[in-house]
Amino acid sequence: MSAEVAPAGRRVWYRVFSRHAMNIALLMAAPMLIAEPLSKSLTLLRDPDIWWHLANARLLLTTHHFIQVDPYCFTVMGQRWINWEWLSELPFWFSYQWMGLQGIYLFTWLILAANTLVLYWRGYATSRHAGAALWAALIGLALMTVNAGPRTIGIAYLAMSGELAILEAAEQGYSQLLWLLPPLFCLWINLHGTWLIGLVLLAIYIACGLVSLNVGIFEQNSIPARERNRLLLVMAASVAATIVNPYGWRLMWEPFDMAFKQKLSVSVIDEWQPLHLSMPQGKVAVAAIFLMVLANAIRSRKWKLYELAFVFLAWYAAFAHMRFLFFAAVLTTPLLARDMQRVFFTESDKKTIPAMNALMVVGAMCVILWAIPTKAQLESRLADMYPLKTIGEIQPEWRTLDWFPLGGMMDLASKPNAIDSRLDSFDHYGVLGDYLSMMSGQNAFELLEKYRIDHVLVKKSMPLAYLLERSTAWRVLSREQAEGGDEFVLFAKGGGSGMGSGDSSHTKDELRP
Repeated sequence: MSAEVAPAGRRVWYRVFSRHAMNIALLMAAPMLIAEPLSKSLTLLRDPDIWWHLANARLLLTTHHFIQVDPYCFTVMGQRWINWEWLSELPFWFSYQWMGLQGIYLFTWLILAANTLVLYWRGYATSRHAGAALWAALIGLALMTVNAGPRTIGIAYLAMSGELAILEAAEQGYSQLLWLLPPLFCLWINLHGTWLIGLVLLAIYIACGLVSLNVGIFEQNSIPARERNRLLLVMAASVAATIVNPYGWRLMWEPFDMAFKQKLSVSVIDEWQPLHLSMPQGKVAVAAIFLMVLANAIRSRKWKLYELAFVFLAWYAAFAHMRFLFFAAVLTTPLLARDMQRVFFTESDKKTIPAMNALMVVGAMCVILWAIPTKAQLESRLADMYPLKTIGEIQPEWRTLDWFPLGGMMDLASKPNAIDSRLDSFDHYGVLGDYLSMMSGQNAFELLEKYRIDHVLVKKSMPLAYLLERSTAWRVLSREQAEGGDEFVLFAKGGGSGMGSGDSSHTKDELRP
């Protein structure tokens, strides 16, 4: 009897603590070490978007109505605005309601870890080698850190990975899975505007499949007529599915609006700028491209047209706009895993040591538990980054011009403000251009009068603060220390003696919106 039990026990031991178990544990811990927003620097709370995302979700759940006009900023109050990421905001709100700032941290970590694990799974499916899939996923994670904060786009990229996994399965003969794409796009359009990129990828896949090519590195047979018809029906159904949303065609138009009608917004947002190779992510991008080129130079393989099209699209987008490094990771990581396996991981990965795997799993779990910040740590970091006391004292009747990264926090605190980091409607109605002029000190007093601004909350180092401190028409109401030695200054319009009038220092008390 014992002779039979022992082999069974060993089989369970080998199965539980397999190489995959170790790799999954390592990839779960890696975001907390590699991604700056999740590391001990805790910069995820600096992301200005998360606060108005939370305010949007709260408004939806309390009023039971989808946002149709701007509900926050007096400069565009009542103007048409749609919440085009409403569905992906809800899990952030539930996490925040459940665990406060820790909930935001944990959900952000889970989204980044889930994206990394999906890259690992897709990389293993193409390479059939756990080591190659692990290293490719780590490279992908390093690229994804460009958007590693509490961003709704992380949820959308899970949908994109799902689409690509379906296409990869179809290449292996599971073409019936293509019918999962229409419901995926029905969900995706309510998560984020990247659904349009997903449709572009599907169109590229179909178009490349119409060509039969066998020359040089290319080896592709055209899709049989029956499969081609299926793909075209799936494409049509996927496009039709995007109309299933609370805003109809207006939500479908939003990505086009961003691309063609928000030029100023795109020009001032850092993540829309070209990729700088001096950035850590830029160096990783170069290394990923180098590895792929080197692997194919040493031991080339046959490529399908859509694979090369995806690779070129991914890296063109990433170098044009650094935010698309995440996109490049999703598209290229499985292909990189296959190339790395062919050249650098030629030995089998079947042999493994369960005891060592178990030790690595335990170590990874310890890292995760160690890295999770306490509530007090998160509240302290939030107080370092935002003038919470000052925001709490802003009155409902004030017309406060704010530094736009503060706008989301003011939205969540139900404080009137001029602008927040959504920027889209502010670009449409000319508010963004006027805001940039005021902050730079150009025509500042005329524009403050135009919008009937009576209070201003900015950093002391900004040109507008310099002007207001030296104006007899404005006075300082309060100052509050900011991260990095700077300070936030709240100005009020009205009689005063200029710099320092009415000054009172604030402590870093916690704001509870």
